[in-house]
Amino acid sequence: MILQTLIPENESFELPITLPKSYLGKKVYCLFFTEEEAQKIPLSTSSTKKPSDFFGILNEQEGDKFENQVKKFRNEWDRNG
Repeated sequence: MILQTLIPENESFELPITLPKSYLGKKVYCLFFTEEEAQKIPLSTSSTKKPSDFFGILNEQEGDKFENQVKKFRNEWDRNG
């Protein structure tokens, strides 16, 4: 992802850009908005979901794999702490 900030002085201008090679041949999106518009976008900081709402979304095998991964992460944190 590339973020470039600019301040246009005219309604029409050339926008020279250089894209990474990994972008070539792919659909690339450009989005223009002002800082004021961005500040008006509501950011959701709270969720109405409870942990119990997620009960049962993983089967037992997926749950075991997830739990083992969490244990691995915790061991790495303990080792670095």
